Amino acid sequence: MPLFAELHRIGPVCRLDPGSSPYAVVVNGYDAAQEALKDTRFHRLLSADPNPRELVLRRLGGSMMFRNEPDHLRMRKVFQAVLTPRRLTGFEPVVDALTEELLDDLGKAGADRKVVDFVDFAYRLPITVIGTFLGIPRSDLGWFKDRTQRIDEYLDLGGKAPEKLAAANQAAGELNDYYARMIAERRIRPRDDLVGSLVHALDSGTSGIDEQELIDNLLVLVNASFVTTMNLLTNGLELLLNQPRLVAALRDDPGLASDYVEEILRHQSSVQLISRKASTDIELAGETITEGSLVLVLPGAANRDPAKHPDADTFDPGRDDLQHLSFGAGPFYCVGAALARMEGRAAFAQLFQRFPGLQLAGEPVRSRSLLLRGHQSMPIRMG
Repeated sequence: MPLFAELHRIGPVCRLDPGSSPYAVVVNGYDAAQEALKDTRFHRLLSADPNPRELVLRRLGGSMMFRNEPDHLRMRKVFQAVLTPRRLTGFEPVVDALTEELLDDLGKAGADRKVVDFVDFAYRLPITVIGTFLGIPRSDLGWFKDRTQRIDEYLDLGGKAPEKLAAANQAAGELNDYYARMIAERRIRPRDDLVGSLVHALDSGTSGIDEQELIDNLLVLVNASFVTTMNLLTNGLELLLNQPRLVAALRDDPGLASDYVEEILRHQSSVQLISRKASTDIELAGETITEGSLVLVLPGAANRDPAKHPDADTFDPGRDDLQHLSFGAGPFYCVGAALARMEGRAAFAQLFQRFPGLQLAGEPVRSRSLLLRGHQSMPIRMG
């Protein structure tokens, strides 16, 4: 991207004019971004007010995604205790089966070369997977999309208009009530799903979190788990359909899907902006960032850093180094990264096996979000 190239030309940390932006610096170099994301002296910042009036900020701010140490680690340990590698590995056949089922639906919708929107499938797969994992009834899954979008629109850089704030507050309240009912139901009828395990840990008195913190973390977990994966799927399909050679290779060897997913994440990071606040004076890539300064980290630009990845703007799943910062780094590394990768592998391994003639049926429409890179629509024909 031209903007990323210009940032890299200036340097890994770019200072901004104090009169033009609330941010002191933009971090775009790979090594500098990785260091900033790992350094817990750079604090997460959702609101300058530690006790915000707005409900959406209180609910999001109560989750590990927006808390600093020691609260972040205290909450994260609870989820890591139930999101074990064994549990995730055991869930992989379920993800494969759900992918197959939803591709069946996609094939039926696109029968007789009817144009369908791939974004519908890209939404349904991750929301169905996380819903199944948590134990949310399928009949409720459609209800989540609108509420999640309202919160994401508010979090975007241009999303602070009063009407967007009101919509996000309403969505946060409705989601809060939904998870509170879900927790109460698990106490009456325990189940061996993720929410059931978390409620058991909560009620045992050993979890280290309270019920409201559990609700806040569930709210953020569901929101983050499907929006970013939805973008992974649409970004990846657009990239692949522009390179038929790579589609043919993947169709012949579905085992390539793992490398394809990593390169999609590197080349088209779902999350483009991460805000931090310096809790003390910090040296980063030769620049002194003073205490209290706001820092904007750009994972998308870092992933395209030519100092890290030669020919960084080229989509190449066969490159030697597929490392990226799309799931963050260090202690705040995305807790759902393994599940997102699993969904991406399942989707791309099966998609072109099932529909070898799949093609775009019109120009994809990008979402208008600055925070998240994805699509509003992607018309396709199944071939």
